[in-house]
Amino acid sequence: MSLPVLVVLVVVGIAAIVLAVHLTGGTRNALLVDEAAARARFAVDHPREQPKRACLTATGDAAFLELHGGRTGIVRSFGGNFLTRIVTASDVARLERAAAASLVVVARDFTWRGGRFDFATATDADRVAEWLVPATEEQRRLA
Repeated sequence: MSLPVLVVLVVVGIAAIVLAVHLTGGTRNALLVDEAAARARFAVDHPREQPKRACLTATGDAAFLELHGGRTGIVRSFGGNFLTRIVTASDVARLERAAAASLVVVARDFTWRGGRFDFATATDADRVAEWLVPATEEQRRLA
């Protein structure tokens, strides 16, 4: 077989595989449809936690859950799956308002740097901002 024919076959084969994965839903991002879905997904990784309240982002790609003890649970889509974590005030380096209903969270943890989160209402953004207020330097030393 000649080299140009082999190259064409490989390119067509790879393109067909990528198309098949895309058409079968392999490139679709996971989304949370409501608060119950966020609680259920969080409970898979943290079954002993009992969230008080939850706020979803406007697009459903993340949820923040108020936990006991001043902690916050986070469920975030990552491709077709979800990542969960529990953060405290000392884990938050900076919290900024990007817009009326948007927050930018900068975390101290190198495994999760935070991100921009857009909520449906400014009230939801306010609520989550209250849960994530960064700790002062003195509070971090005492923790």
